[in-house]
Amino acid sequence: MAIRPLIVGFMSACVWVATANTSWADTASPRGGAVSTALCADAYLLALAEPETITALSWQSRQSVSAAPDWARLLPQASASAEALLMLDPELVVFGPGDGARTQALLERTGYQTASLLWGEDFDTVRANYRLLGEALDRPEVARRQIAALDQRLQALADRAENRQRAPRIAYLSSSGGSAGAGTFVDAAIRAAGGINVIAEGGAAGWTRSDPEYALTLEADILLTSFFVDGFEGRFDRARHHAAYARLLEAPHRMDIPSGDWPCAGPRLINAAERIADAIDAWSEEP
Repeated sequence: MAIRPLIVGFMSACVWVATANTSWADTASPRGGAVSTALCADAYLLALAEPETITALSWQSRQSVSAAPDWARLLPQASASAEALLMLDPELVVFGPGDGARTQALLERTGYQTASLLWGEDFDTVRANYRLLGEALDRPEVARRQIAALDQRLQALADRAENRQRAPRIAYLSSSGGSAGAGTFVDAAIRAAGGINVIAEGGAAGWTRSDPEYALTLEADILLTSFFVDGFEGRFDRARHHAAYARLLEAPHRMDIPSGDWPCAGPRLINAAERIADAIDAWSEEP
């Protein structure tokens, strides 16, 4: 622990020029508190921490893929960069699943507290990460309340599904033209809402790639999309422009899920499931 101030001072002196013009170091002085390095970690930190204890969110926190509230978008931004994090000098660094392993090891050797979220694709993962971060923040009771609220909302979805006459066949389409089979958090949300994942039903598991020929034959009662209408665009947005996907995108029952609801199996995955349930109810009301 005694070497931490020496290392922090040395690193700060060495990197201030390099970081002065970067978004992930746009803070004037160390403030302590908690810092998140990834979009998924942002979501958990916002769900569990007191706002005044959050020093910085990830480098994506001001983008359209983030569900951060307005006040949080004004916070400094961070990445899984040792130099940037040492300058922020936080009490706790929260890494996303699989994010910044080398940086995490360096920080821990110099006396910093870190937490690395677990990767998973279901609501059990949400519960596990609530517990993990609740302990790291010394707010286990808040984590327990969040888990209890999640379970209540999942039960409410199950009750809604029981009252329906039939379950719709639902397909997910990303802007890249890919989809989500069994074992993905999209599949978990569809099933929680009371729908049947057509892609999983066809035998696909995991995240699938763009397949225009398959898209031409795909039949679903409801189409789910993401990353189409919230201003986010990527290099591989094939479904936006390829004619094979036009029929699907013009489906009468299409629900666009805000990308901020599911950057991972995070706290807002239940929001996505509830939106899907709303789409199912609207579909069910038609003759």
